Amino acid sequence: MESRREKNPMTEGESDGLIAARRIQRLSLHLSPSLTPSPSLPLVQTETCSARSKKLDVNGEALPLYMRGKHIDIQEKIFDFFNSRPDLQTPIEISKDDHRELCMNQLIGLVREAGVRPFRYVADDPEKYFAIMEAVGSVDMSLGIKMGVQYSLWGGSVINLGTKKHRDKYFDGIDNLDYTGCFAMTELHHGSNVQGLQTTATFDPLKDEFVIDTPNDGAIKWWIGNAAVHGKFATVFARLILPTHDSKGVSDMGVHAFIVPIRDMKTHQTLPGVEIQDCGHKVGLSGVDNGALRFRSVRIPRDNLLNRFGDVSRDGTYTSSLPTINKRFGATLGELVGGRVGLAYASVGVLKISATIAIRYSLLRQQFGPPKQPEVSILDYQSQQHKLMPMLASTYAYHFATVYLVEKYSEMKKTHDEQLVADVHALSAGLKSYVTSYTAKALSVCREACGGHGYAAVNRFGSLRNDHDIFQTFEGDNTVLLQQVAADLLKRYKEKFQGGTLTVTWSYLRESMNTYLSQPNPVTARWEGEDHLRDPKFQLDAFRYRTSRLLQNVAARLQKHSKTLGGFGAWNRCLNHLLTLAESHIETVILAKFIEAVKNCPDPSAKAALKLACDLYALDRIWKDIGTYRNVDYVAPNKAKVCFLV
Repeated sequence: MESRREKNPMTEGESDGLIAARRIQRLSLHLSPSLTPSPSLPLVQTETCSARSKKLDVNGEALPLYMRGKHIDIQEKIFDFFNSRPDLQTPIEISKDDHRELCMNQLIGLVREAGVRPFRYVADDPEKYFAIMEAVGSVDMSLGIKMGVQYSLWGGSVINLGTKKHRDKYFDGIDNLDYTGCFAMTELHHGSNVQGLQTTATFDPLKDEFVIDTPNDGAIKWWIGNAAVHGKFATVFARLILPTHDSKGVSDMGVHAFIVPIRDMKTHQTLPGVEIQDCGHKVGLSGVDNGALRFRSVRIPRDNLLNRFGDVSRDGTYTSSLPTINKRFGATLGELVGGRVGLAYASVGVLKISATIAIRYSLLRQQFGPPKQPEVSILDYQSQQHKLMPMLASTYAYHFATVYLVEKYSEMKKTHDEQLVADVHALSAGLKSYVTSYTAKALSVCREACGGHGYAAVNRFGSLRNDHDIFQTFEGDNTVLLQQVAADLLKRYKEKFQGGTLTVTWSYLRESMNTYLSQPNPVTARWEGEDHLRDPKFQLDAFRYRTSRLLQNVAARLQKHSKTLGGFGAWNRCLNHLLTLAESHIETVILAKFIEAVKNCPDPSAKAALKLACDLYALDRIWKDIGTYRNVDYVAPNKAKVCFLV
């Protein structure tokens, strides 16, 4: 079990030869238990997980009820349906083509047989929609993504970017899967930079149509889910080109969304002017049929423009309630933020599955132990605890943080409050990036923690890891998203000092920038009792102090370097600092939501268990960045030691 030598008070002072002899003998005892140990070799003592703390009896019904909330019934309905249908369960060995067909049949079964209609909740009850997505994703992650493409991306773009005429025409067909569709935004040469898209939609006033064109190979729509096999429509993001009567001849109105039929509704054959290629085998998500789309003068009616934020009249006149291209672009992307919300929430679902498998295995798997005594559970080894227990605490933390994100997103959809829109945009970017990156690393840790058995495909780590890996890239590259968070923090920082207001999630900066940026209180910093370290106020203050100091320092650095390097060069010079700032802020929000969830838990036993997990999450993060706190003398040396031992 040992991957590295750990300090042990019982071995300090021993010679390397004595330590080696003892370890060799322990291995020999494992292979030949009948051997008797030499009395000259001191034995290594083991302690159980609960040796230092009082055992908690947790209410096994109250905690799951508190965690899963009001949508348990719909999730159980989904589990019961798939458990009753072995023919719709994904086998371990399945070809790409068979997996794609199975995935489509799973979605049809869910909607038409089980009667679960996710699309009805996309706009009106997002919390229920994401609960359905979590359950579906645990059945097969490809199914969860395919459902998301159909309802959140293709369907969501129609109802969020279109108007009543589009909802009336397409809603029922999208809902019952007659109108299967795609979300064609990404191009071969442009992924994160959506404003750089090259596909064009040129208005022809003579025929009252838009002409969709792919001007070059770099503009081919790429990695489009549902495109290779099943999609009949695509929401295509293209530059709206209008004819003008000046010397330029045309005017580029920026990126807009258009409904483009790509296959015949009856024959399912590719329509004229549309070219579809299969993107082929992928690292994971083999049940999702990703394809490439090319358009050669494909004509669509003017009404196929999704015109919520901008419209074109019969005579080619452009109108919009938003004055600039950037405003319209921001409003368009703001309506699509649900994809990021869903990925953050789904990633926590993957983390729950992998952590559960690894921890249950570690409780049952036994290896080594004192001579002539039963072997001990590998979870009793400190090294295994250090791998899995902070991960368990983090899983609870991320659950409550993403539940909060879903609640804020639901509120945003109902109120359309501009302040809330900005808050949700930045928070979803940060949580999607932070949680998916953590889960990707945790999957490897879980596999390794289960030894050779973790390598068996039946134990799911391989498929979970491969399927989840792309979560770090689609709906926004994680590094790019963290930069958006950092940019928003700097914007709020500037506004604060110009007398502006701060959004809800950012409001702690008002206090922290006034107080925590001064020298830390030496009395608070040097309290060394365990109770103080477990005090949520101390924990949250420490997180906020770190974020505020990072924010102040990077703002000063950017100002300094921009004088010689310009804005872009200064940003690049400070990029790692900016990413650390964004991660620190997101960790602060996560801890605040975890503390709040503990406080609101109604069952005493569940509350006590969550408090332990919350303490572990907070102190583990503080310990991992203890250098930052020690550098500014925020945490005294003895306190840092206690933090490690708690």
